[in-house]
Amino acid sequence: MTRPPEYDGLVAAVTGGGAGIGLAIALELADRGARVAVLDLDVPRLPSGLYGVRCDVTDRDSVDAAIARVVAECGALDVLVNNAGISAVGTVEDLTDADWHRVLDVNVVGIARVSAAALPHLRGSAAPAIVNLCSIGALNGLPQRVLYNASKGAVLALTYAMATDHVGEGIRVNCVSPGTVHTGFVDGMLAKFPDPAKEKAALDARQATGRMVTPQEVADAVAYLASPRSGSTTGTALEVDGGITHLRPRSVQQAG
Repeated sequence: MTRPPEYDGLVAAVTGGGAGIGLAIALELADRGARVAVLDLDVPRLPSGLYGVRCDVTDRDSVDAAIARVVAECGALDVLVNNAGISAVGTVEDLTDADWHRVLDVNVVGIARVSAAALPHLRGSAAPAIVNLCSIGALNGLPQRVLYNASKGAVLALTYAMATDHVGEGIRVNCVSPGTVHTGFVDGMLAKFPDPAKEKAALDARQATGRMVTPQEVADAVAYLASPRSGSTTGTALEVDGGITHLRPRSVQQAG
Protein backbone atom coordinates (compact mmCIF):
# COMPACT_ATOMS: atom_id res chain seq x y z
CA MET A 1 0.00 0.00 0.00
CA THR A 2 1.16 3.54 -0.74
CA ARG A 3 1.45 5.69 2.35
CA PRO A 4 0.10 9.27 2.23
CA PRO A 5 2.64 12.11 2.11
CA GLU A 6 4.41 12.23 5.48
CA TYR A 7 3.33 15.84 6.13
CA ASP A 8 -0.26 15.32 5.01
CA GLY A 9 -2.53 17.57 7.09
CA LEU A 10 0.33 19.35 8.88
CA VAL A 11 1.03 23.09 8.94
CA ALA A 12 4.62 24.35 8.86
CA ALA A 13 6.12 27.82 9.27
CA VAL A 14 9.56 28.68 7.86
CA THR A 15 11.27 31.92 8.87
CA GLY A 16 13.43 33.55 6.23
CA GLY A 17 11.65 31.37 3.69
CA GLY A 18 11.45 33.86 0.86
CA ALA A 19 14.69 32.87 -0.86
CA GLY A 20 17.74 30.61 -0.78
CA ILE A 21 17.84 27.80 1.77
CA GLY A 22 14.59 28.89 3.39
CA LEU A 23 12.67 28.76 0.13
CA ALA A 24 14.11 25.32 -0.66
CA ILE A 25 12.92 24.13 2.76
CA ALA A 26 9.45 25.60 2.28
CA LEU A 27 9.07 23.98 -1.14
CA GLU A 28 10.26 20.60 0.12
CA LEU A 29 7.83 20.57 3.04
CA ALA A 30 5.00 21.57 0.69
CA ASP A 31 6.01 18.83 -1.74
CA ARG A 32 5.76 16.34 1.14
CA GLY A 33 2.19 17.39 1.89
CA ALA A 34 2.44 20.26 4.39
CA ARG A 35 0.64 23.56 4.19
CA VAL A 36 3.55 25.99 4.46
CA ALA A 37 3.65 29.57 5.69
CA VAL A 38 6.72 31.58 4.69
CA LEU A 39 7.66 34.18 7.31
CA ASP A 40 9.99 36.88 6.02
CA LEU A 41 10.73 40.59 6.25
CA ASP A 42 9.79 41.13 2.63
CA VAL A 43 7.55 38.39 1.30
CA PRO A 44 8.13 38.04 -2.44
CA ARG A 45 5.76 36.48 -4.93
CA LEU A 46 5.88 32.88 -3.83
CA PRO A 47 5.42 29.68 -5.82
CA SER A 48 2.01 28.06 -5.73
CA GLY A 49 1.34 26.23 -2.48
CA LEU A 50 3.22 28.61 -0.21
CA TYR A 51 1.55 31.22 1.99
CA GLY A 52 3.45 34.44 2.77
CA VAL A 53 3.36 36.32 6.08
CA ARG A 54 5.47 39.37 6.90
CA CYS A 55 7.56 38.82 10.02
CA ASP A 56 10.48 40.65 11.63
CA VAL A 57 12.16 38.15 13.97
CA THR A 58 13.77 41.01 15.92
CA ASP A 59 10.36 42.42 16.92
CA ARG A 60 8.28 40.40 19.37
CA ASP A 61 5.01 42.08 18.38
CA SER A 62 5.69 41.27 14.72
CA VAL A 63 6.53 37.66 15.59
CA ASP A 64 3.44 37.19 17.74
CA ALA A 65 1.22 38.67 15.04
CA ALA A 66 2.77 36.49 12.32
CA ILE A 67 2.34 33.25 14.26
CA ALA A 68 -1.22 34.22 15.20
CA ARG A 69 -1.99 34.88 11.55
CA VAL A 70 -0.60 31.51 10.47
CA VAL A 71 -2.77 29.71 13.00
CA ALA A 72 -5.84 31.78 12.10
CA GLU A 73 -5.41 31.18 8.37
CA CYS A 74 -4.25 27.55 8.50
CA GLY A 75 -5.99 26.33 11.63
CA ALA A 76 -2.94 24.94 13.40
CA LEU A 77 0.85 24.93 13.65
CA ASP A 78 2.74 21.64 13.73
CA VAL A 79 6.26 22.40 12.50
CA LEU A 80 8.49 25.44 12.98
CA VAL A 81 11.71 25.90 11.00
CA ASN A 82 13.88 28.70 12.40
CA ASN A 83 15.87 29.50 9.27
CA ALA A 84 16.18 33.31 9.36
CA GLY A 85 19.75 34.43 9.89
CA ILE A 86 22.41 36.92 8.87
CA SER A 87 26.19 36.92 8.75
CA ALA A 88 29.07 39.29 9.46
CA VAL A 89 32.66 39.34 8.26
CA GLY A 90 35.62 40.28 10.42
CA THR A 91 37.62 39.58 13.57
CA VAL A 92 36.76 40.78 17.07
CA GLU A 93 38.81 43.91 16.31
CA ASP A 94 36.84 44.69 13.18
CA LEU A 95 33.31 44.37 14.53
CA THR A 96 31.39 47.01 16.45
CA ASP A 97 29.00 46.58 19.36
CA ALA A 98 26.19 47.34 16.93
CA ASP A 99 27.32 44.44 14.72
CA TRP A 100 27.27 42.05 17.68
CA HIS A 101 23.84 43.15 18.84
CA ARG A 102 22.39 42.98 15.31
CA VAL A 103 23.59 39.47 14.45
CA LEU A 104 22.85 37.93 17.84
CA ASP A 105 19.40 39.55 17.85
CA VAL A 106 18.50 37.87 14.56
CA ASN A 107 20.36 34.57 14.80
CA VAL A 108 19.84 33.70 18.46
CA VAL A 109 17.18 35.83 20.12
CA GLY A 110 15.12 35.64 16.93
CA ILE A 111 14.90 31.87 17.30
CA ALA A 112 13.84 32.27 20.92
CA ARG A 113 11.15 34.82 20.02
CA VAL A 114 9.59 32.77 17.25
CA SER A 115 9.78 29.54 19.23
CA ALA A 116 8.14 31.17 22.25
CA ALA A 117 5.28 32.39 20.07
CA ALA A 118 4.90 28.98 18.41
CA LEU A 119 5.08 26.73 21.47
CA PRO A 120 1.51 27.24 22.73
CA HIS A 121 0.25 26.10 19.32
CA LEU A 122 2.75 23.27 18.94
CA ARG A 123 1.47 21.81 22.20
CA GLY A 124 -1.85 21.21 20.43
CA SER A 125 -0.23 19.22 17.61
CA ALA A 126 0.00 15.44 17.36
CA ALA A 127 3.40 15.75 15.64
CA PRO A 128 5.11 18.93 16.90
CA ALA A 129 8.67 19.68 15.81
CA ILE A 130 11.13 22.58 15.72
CA VAL A 131 14.20 22.61 13.50
CA ASN A 132 16.81 25.35 13.90
CA LEU A 133 19.34 26.25 11.22
CA CYS A 134 22.77 26.05 12.77
CA SER A 135 26.12 25.90 10.93
CA ILE A 136 29.44 24.10 10.89
CA GLY A 137 30.68 27.42 12.27
CA ALA A 138 29.36 26.30 15.66
CA LEU A 139 32.18 23.74 15.92
CA ASN A 140 34.77 24.94 13.40
CA GLY A 141 36.89 28.07 13.49
CA LEU A 142 36.06 29.70 10.17
CA PRO A 143 38.30 32.66 9.31
CA GLN A 144 36.83 36.14 9.54
CA ARG A 145 33.53 34.77 10.87
CA VAL A 146 33.96 35.21 14.63
CA LEU A 147 30.55 36.80 15.18
CA TYR A 148 28.68 34.41 12.91
CA ASN A 149 30.42 31.44 14.54
CA ALA A 150 29.58 32.72 18.02
CA SER A 151 25.92 33.10 17.07
CA LYS A 152 25.75 29.57 15.65
CA GLY A 153 27.51 28.14 18.69
CA ALA A 154 24.69 29.70 20.68
CA VAL A 155 22.11 28.15 18.32
CA LEU A 156 23.62 24.71 18.92
CA ALA A 157 23.45 25.14 22.70
CA LEU A 158 19.96 26.62 22.42
CA THR A 159 18.79 23.61 20.41
CA TYR A 160 19.98 21.15 23.06
CA ALA A 161 18.44 23.20 25.88
CA MET A 162 15.09 23.57 24.09
CA ALA A 163 15.04 19.84 23.31
CA THR A 164 15.54 19.09 26.99
CA ASP A 165 12.89 21.56 28.13
CA HIS A 166 10.18 20.29 25.81
CA VAL A 167 10.83 16.58 25.33
CA GLY A 168 8.34 15.82 28.10
CA GLU A 169 5.66 17.62 26.09
CA GLY A 170 6.37 15.55 23.01
CA ILE A 171 7.88 18.51 21.14
CA ARG A 172 11.03 17.49 19.29
CA VAL A 173 13.80 20.08 18.74
CA ASN A 174 16.73 19.50 16.40
CA CYS A 175 19.07 21.51 14.20
CA VAL A 176 20.84 21.21 10.86
CA SER A 177 24.45 22.38 10.48
CA PRO A 178 25.25 23.03 6.82
CA GLY A 179 28.64 23.60 5.32
CA THR A 180 29.08 26.23 2.61
CA VAL A 181 25.81 26.24 0.66
CA HIS A 182 25.73 27.27 -3.00
CA THR A 183 22.95 29.86 -3.11
CA GLY A 184 22.22 32.93 -5.21
CA PHE A 185 23.78 34.97 -2.41
CA VAL A 186 27.06 33.10 -2.87
CA ASP A 187 26.95 33.64 -6.64
CA GLY A 188 26.47 37.36 -6.05
CA MET A 189 29.43 37.41 -3.69
CA LEU A 190 31.62 35.49 -6.15
CA ALA A 191 30.77 37.91 -8.96
CA LYS A 192 32.55 40.69 -7.03
CA PHE A 193 35.93 38.93 -7.20
CA PRO A 194 38.39 39.48 -10.08
CA ASP A 195 38.39 35.72 -10.75
CA PRO A 196 34.97 34.28 -9.72
CA ALA A 197 35.85 30.80 -10.99
CA LYS A 198 38.96 30.65 -8.80
CA GLU A 199 37.01 31.77 -5.74
CA LYS A 200 34.25 29.24 -6.40
CA ALA A 201 36.86 26.49 -6.67
CA ALA A 202 38.20 27.52 -3.27
CA LEU A 203 34.73 27.34 -1.73
CA ASP A 204 34.13 23.94 -3.34
CA ALA A 205 37.45 22.66 -2.02
CA ARG A 206 36.47 23.39 1.61
CA GLN A 207 34.24 20.31 1.57
CA ALA A 208 35.80 16.85 1.51
CA THR A 209 33.31 16.01 -1.24
CA GLY A 210 34.88 18.70 -3.42
CA ARG A 211 31.77 20.79 -3.87
CA MET A 212 29.48 23.12 -1.96
CA VAL A 213 26.31 21.86 -0.35
CA THR A 214 23.07 22.44 -2.29
CA PRO A 215 20.01 24.15 -0.76
CA GLN A 216 18.00 21.03 -1.61
CA GLU A 217 20.31 18.86 0.48
CA VAL A 218 19.72 21.13 3.47
CA ALA A 219 15.98 21.09 2.80
CA ASP A 220 15.96 17.29 2.73
CA ALA A 221 17.75 17.19 6.08
CA VAL A 222 15.26 19.60 7.64
CA ALA A 223 12.35 17.61 6.25
CA TYR A 224 13.77 14.43 7.77
CA LEU A 225 14.18 15.96 11.23
CA ALA A 226 10.74 17.59 11.27
CA SER A 227 8.92 14.55 9.91
CA PRO A 228 6.46 12.61 12.07
CA ARG A 229 8.40 9.54 10.90
CA SER A 230 11.41 10.74 12.95
CA GLY A 231 9.64 10.56 16.29
CA SER A 232 12.69 9.26 18.18
CA THR A 233 15.05 11.95 16.90
CA THR A 234 15.40 14.93 19.22
CA GLY A 235 18.30 16.96 20.57
CA THR A 236 20.29 16.17 17.42
CA ALA A 237 22.56 18.31 15.24
CA LEU A 238 22.61 16.89 11.71
CA GLU A 239 25.71 17.98 9.79
CA VAL A 240 25.16 18.48 6.06
CA ASP A 241 28.66 19.70 5.38
CA GLY A 242 30.37 17.59 2.74
CA GLY A 243 32.51 16.05 5.47
CA ILE A 244 34.28 19.24 6.52
CA THR A 245 33.71 18.75 10.26
CA HIS A 246 35.08 15.23 10.70
CA LEU A 247 36.90 14.15 7.54
CA ARG A 248 40.54 14.88 6.74
CA PRO A 249 41.10 13.10 3.41
CA ARG A 250 44.61 12.94 2.02
CA SER A 251 45.24 14.64 -1.29
CA VAL A 252 46.77 12.75 -4.24
CA GLN A 253 50.07 14.50 -3.53
CA GLN A 254 50.04 13.23 0.07
CA ALA A 255 49.25 9.63 -0.82
CA GLY A 256 51.92 6.96 -0.72
